[in-house]
Amino acid sequence: MNACLRAVVRTGIHYGLEVYGIYRGYEGMIEGDIERLDDHFVSGIIQRGGTVLKTARSEAFRTPEGRKQAFNALQAKGIEGLVVIGGDGSFRGAMALNKEFDIPVIGCPGTIDNDLFGTDYTIGYDTAVNTVVDAVDHIRDTADSHNRLFFIEVMGRDAGFIALRSGIASGAESVLIPETTTYIDKLITILDQGWKRNKRSAMILVAEGDESGGAYEVAQQVKEKFPQWETKVTVLGHIQRGGRPSAFDRVVASRMGNEAVKALLNGKTNQMVGLQHGAMVLVPFEKATKHHHEINKHLLELVDVLS
Repeated sequence: MNACLRAVVRTGIHYGLEVYGIYRGYEGMIEGDIERLDDHFVSGIIQRGGTVLKTARSEAFRTPEGRKQAFNALQAKGIEGLVVIGGDGSFRGAMALNKEFDIPVIGCPGTIDNDLFGTDYTIGYDTAVNTVVDAVDHIRDTADSHNRLFFIEVMGRDAGFIALRSGIASGAESVLIPETTTYIDKLITILDQGWKRNKRSAMILVAEGDESGGAYEVAQQVKEKFPQWETKVTVLGHIQRGGRPSAFDRVVASRMGNEAVKALLNGKTNQMVGLQHGAMVLVPFEKATKHHHEINKHLLELVDVLS
C-alpha cells in the first residue's frame, strides 16, 4: 500500500494538487487526523510493507452521524476528492460518503486475498504468495530430510487464491480451498499413490476457510492412514500480511495510484482502479463489491495433474 500511497502523492503534486493523508482510515477521518503530504513524506517507503498511514476499523463511520463528522473534517481541510486504498468494506464506506455528501471517490484494491471482482491482481496478493512459497520451500527441506507429511495453513477465510497459486508454485501435492469441496478420501488416495512411487515427504496447503476445518482438522483425519509418515501442521498466519513487497506489487500499486489521481481529475467517481490483461481499467464499486472474483478452473486442474 505504501507504493500506491507514494504514487498518489507524487502524481497529485505533478498535476499541481495539494495532497493530504488520512491516518487510520475512516476512524482518523472522523477525528480529523489529517496531514498535508509532500514528496519527502513518501521518500523511502516503496520498499516497506503495511502502510505508513496506518489503518483501523471504525464502527462510528457506519453511522450517518459518524460519516457527517468525517465529511466535516474533510471540508475543514478543503479536500475535494478521495483515493481509498482497501477492500470491500473500504469501498462500501466510500460509496456511502459519496452518496450522502457528493464527494468524488476512487478506490485502489488493497487486499492480499485477491478476491475483488474487476481486477486480476490486488495490491499485496503477489507479495503474500511469494511469502508463502518461501516458507513452504524452507519447510520442504525438513519434510524431505525426515519423511514428514506437512499440512500448511495459509490465509483465505473466504477465498483460496493464495493457497492455489502458492500451492502450484511450491509443488504441493494438494491444495484445499473454500471454493471447492474437500474429499478426504481423494486426498488419502493421492498421498497413498505418492508413497507407492517412493515419495517420502508431502506438502498439503490448506486455506484457513476450507470447509474441512483447517489444517489441524485435516491432518487429524489423514495421519491415521499413514503411520509411516510423521505428520506435522504449520500455520503461517500473519507473516503473509507483511514484509518487503515484491517488485510486481510495487509496480501494480504504483500504476493504480497514478491512475486513481488521473481518474479524479477526469471527473470520475465511485469506481475502482483494476488491472485487467495488463491494462488499467475503472470498475464501478457496485460491481467490485457485489460480484466475486472466481477461481481459475485451469489452475485447479493443474494442481491435480502436477501432483
